[in-house]
Amino acid sequence: MGERVKITDPEKLALLYERFRDVCLVEKEVWKEIFMPREVTGGPVRTNIQVRYDVEINDPDIERAIEANISRGSAMLGAAIEEYRAHIVFFKKQD
Repeated sequence: MGERVKITDPEKLALLYERFRDVCLVEKEVWKEIFMPREVTGGPVRTNIQVRYDVEINDPDIERAIEANISRGSAMLGAAIEEYRAHIVFFKKQD
């Protein structure tokens, strides 16, 4: 199993929270793993290579609250994620 690196960069976190919301809406449940396109700084970009992030929510009650907001749509789920973002942690998987 690869090493995990906690994501702390505010810009990257904003993208991950948005992606987390979108994946939860599509899957209709709280998803513990998300994928983002690999960051490339020049040269050709291979779009089939993505980076895996583990999602951890440190309180089961908060996880249930987020889950309850999935059926209420993007705005409500986004508001719940925003409210509980201190309890949602993303870890980048290092292969």
